Amino acid sequence: MMIPEENNEIQIKPLYDMESGTWTYLLLDVESKKAVLIDPVLEKWERDLSYLESMDFKLVATIETHMHADHITAAGELRDKTGCESYAPHLSGATCATHFLKENDTIQIGKLKIKVIHTPGHTPCSISLLLNEKYVFTGDALFVRGCGRTDFQGGSAEDLYHSITKKLFQLPEETIVFPGHDYKGFVSSTIGEEKKWNPRIANKSLKDFKLIMDNLNLPEPKKIHEAVPANLACGKLI
Repeated sequence: MMIPEENNEIQIKPLYDMESGTWTYLLLDVESKKAVLIDPVLEKWERDLSYLESMDFKLVATIETHMHADHITAAGELRDKTGCESYAPHLSGATCATHFLKENDTIQIGKLKIKVIHTPGHTPCSISLLLNEKYVFTGDALFVRGCGRTDFQGGSAEDLYHSITKKLFQLPEETIVFPGHDYKGFVSSTIGEEKKWNPRIANKSLKDFKLIMDNLNLPEPKKIHEAVPANLACGKLI
């Protein structure tokens, strides 16, 4: 599925990893034929790269929204194969990255203008990426009718509540939300929808939200002990 802009200057391609429920997003600048990958998955790097090459696009950057615990990033592999830049959040600890992103940093690639919003809570380093003031890639902060967990990796329900309500929910309601994960078959939502109908946080107080998050009782991610050390090295298995 390709999501074109109205003027067809950019395109957005959601790519899915079934095993981890991860959405990777391919952002294309049509005129320059340059591409950006958000949250690439190691096992899918060949799929993603071959797709790009089939359309004659050049990968120029990968961006991580946080330090993942459920999959290993393909950032290092893709950098080796293509010479692309690798961006990671400032607080991620991924010293292998070529650039580190803080609140209000921007990345401009052709008609792709990406602004960084620091949205901690799932992890202290978590960021969301606002593209052209119309689309927001929320990583593990905000999902379609859900949100990221806060019970490990320095997570904080209070921080996540404020990240969502004071930052993401302050965006225009028509802003399209692309989540970092989905387990129910959803590709996207809008800020307006999530403000009204997200069962974890819509019209909830901080106390309500913390009670919900403290009682999720989720199992530990299967790959956490492998993924976190590897992601600190941009996906290089150690």
